[in-house]
Amino acid sequence: MVGLKKTKRQTILLYIVTTLVMLVMIFPFIYLVMHSFASWDQVDRKLIPSHFSLRSWTWLFGGSATSANVPWIGAFINTVIVATIATFLMLLFALMVGYALAKIEFKGKKFVNNFILFQMFFPAIILLIPQFLMITNVGLLDSYAGMIIPTAISLWAIFMYTNFFKAIPDALIEAAKLDGASELQVLFKVVLPMSKSITTVIFLFLFTDRWTNLLWDMIVSKSDSTVTLNVLISQMFGPYGTYPGPMYAASVLLTLPLIILFLIFSKRFQDGMQFTLK
Repeated sequence: MVGLKKTKRQTILLYIVTTLVMLVMIFPFIYLVMHSFASWDQVDRKLIPSHFSLRSWTWLFGGSATSANVPWIGAFINTVIVATIATFLMLLFALMVGYALAKIEFKGKKFVNNFILFQMFFPAIILLIPQFLMITNVGLLDSYAGMIIPTAISLWAIFMYTNFFKAIPDALIEAAKLDGASELQVLFKVVLPMSKSITTVIFLFLFTDRWTNLLWDMIVSKSDSTVTLNVLISQMFGPYGTYPGPMYAASVLLTLPLIILFLIFSKRFQDGMQFTLK
């Protein structure tokens, strides 16, 4: 009986600690949301505002006389276009290369594997200037292509797919080939349907990384027609630092799609993470 009470107290304590840790983790976003709707006289002056309004949001989208003429909607659309296309290309390339490294024998396979591992630990910022000069020389500066192409390959994604595909039995692939399937048919009709969980994990990490990319987008984007949301927010903090409410609203706008995506794919994300942690 004493042991049962002790176990119950430990369980209650564990729940309390877990709840406190979760609150600490999510409070910055709660603070962000609350102050995006707070009255301007309470933004950053009260931890929990007592008065709320839509003034920050109307200011953000040009709904007041003092609002800035800033293309927030256009920047959001640019971010969606760039992040979606870049993530799709990264997934497609990683899928095909990972399958080749895991299931196809060819000369130089070991070298390619080692090169990918080496590049994963290579500081990416070193390549920033060469990449910028290349896209400038081919006329891709201030364009979607210039923002997407240099970020369209993820060595981490290739590494993840390669290790996952190695765990798929060769007998399944050989059976598909005996039925007349080509390598691409095997990949997209046999292997890919078995990889939904790991693909979800890779997709969410890649999309999040590309969605929040700041440095490369800031270097390439030179006009309102290509500016992304995160770059626009960074540019607005200086001249409009006296308007913290709208900046909080813009940050919510940047963060919300990522939260929605995670909630949609949370089950498959958990299944995929179980594999990565094995």
